[in-house]
Order: sequence, then C-alpha cells, then structure tokens
Amino acid sequence: MKVLVVGATGSIGHLVVEEAIRQGHTVRALVRDRHKAGRLPKDAEVIVGDLTRPETLAPAVEGLDAIVFTHGSDGGGNAGSQQVDYGGVRHVLAALTGRSVRVALMTAIGVTNREGDYNRQTEAHDWKRRGERLVRASGLPYTIVRPGWFDYNKPDEQQLVFLQGDRRHAGDPSDGVIGRRQLAQVLVASLTSESALRKTFELVAVKGPAQHDLAPLFAALEADPPGGLDAVRDLANMPLPEEPQRVRDDLQGMKTTKAES
Repeated sequence: MKVLVVGATGSIGHLVVEEAIRQGHTVRALVRDRHKAGRLPKDAEVIVGDLTRPETLAPAVEGLDAIVFTHGSDGGGNAGSQQVDYGGVRHVLAALTGRSVRVALMTAIGVTNREGDYNRQTEAHDWKRRGERLVRASGLPYTIVRPGWFDYNKPDEQQLVFLQGDRRHAGDPSDGVIGRRQLAQVLVASLTSESALRKTFELVAVKGPAQHDLAPLFAALEADPPGGLDAVRDLANMPLPEEPQRVRDDLQGMKTTKAES
C-alpha cells in the first residue's frame, strides 16, 4: 500500500514510518518542517504540509491507499486541540475529495471522559473524539486505536490487550500502558486486516509475552454500529444537538461527500 503518515516526526509517527516500511509499504511522511525529517528512514518520501492550512494538503493525499493519523497538539490547550487534533483530521479527510482510502486513527484511552480535570481545562478529549466522529461519518474503511500511557511498561509487560467501552478514566498510568513501538505495529497491522475494519478499541499491554499474530485480537472485537458516530459500548455523553454548530456542519459535510462518492 501507499501510506501517508500524519505526524510523521512525532514520537509515534516516526515509528509508524519505520514499521510501515518494514512491512513492505511505500511511505509518504507528512511534515510541517522538512528540517525536522532528518531521523526518518531514507526510504520514506517526505512531503511538506501544515494540518492547520488545508490548502497545503492536496499533494500529500494524492494517489494514496491508506492514512495513519499519529498527530497531536502537544500541549496547545483548547485552541491547539481544536486546530490540530480535530482540525488535522478534518482537513486531511476534506483534501481526499471523496477518494477512498483505509484509515488508522490514533486518539487516546479515556477519550470519552469529559469530566476529568484535563478535559475540562483543554477539551482535548472532546476534540479527539470529534475527530473520531468525522472518520466514522466519512464512510471510509477505518480502525481507531485509543492507546494507554506510552512506555510505562515494565520489561515483562508485552502482551497486548484490546478493550472496548473506554471505562478507564483515572487519568494516569493505572488506566493502562503501552509501548510506543507496540502501538506503531498495531496501527500499521490494522491497515491490511479485514477483521480490524470499523473497529474502535483501547490498547494496553499487560504481563506476558508479545503476540506475533494480531488477527485473533482484531477478530474478537465488536464493530462500531453502522451509521453511528460513536464507538460500540461508548458512553452516550456527547449529544449531537449540544455540539458546536461548526462540528455539526462538518459531520453533515462528511455525510454529503460520502453520499456523492
């Protein structure tokens, strides 16, 4: 597949680039600053674009088979979450202009927790969740991964566990941990797995050896409801009528594009 990695120079993105190349894919790395692409593999095609400037993204999505979203606002507060976490998904999907690609989207464990201090201060969970909703509304084939806390694993905690319902809301590593490289492997593997289609799950690691075959883990998951905006078993705590008008307009635009294509 020809795969675009969004957020390619980040702590997860550069590992996704490496893993996708290792698995035999052709990789295009979207970067905002070409000078920051130095640690990416030489086999990756580097293309410059800014997630907050949709007019820069058309070349990045040309001729793709798949997109892996690993971007994040990195402490930008409410504005950063809105412009990058949500806006990045919105602008890349819009740049596709109805073309079909496979999507893997990384958000976060606890993304449905609206009452925690972190979300109250930044609305980061809300905007990531709205990005998830855009992907579901687009009608594109997708997998959404909500990873636990990065690299808090003990050496013997390598066994992957896929959870659904997003009920771990402590807001600290007790919610679950995952290695960055493990996350990259799961994101890339989802692109070619039929059993990962239209599935959303939390990803953590527990004591035990890593699994080499992820197919049984994907197959054991429930798919998201057809035509729904939220993941299977998610808390119904984000009513669409109470969402910002621009968000509702974006969702309607995704559905219109889907119908036209």
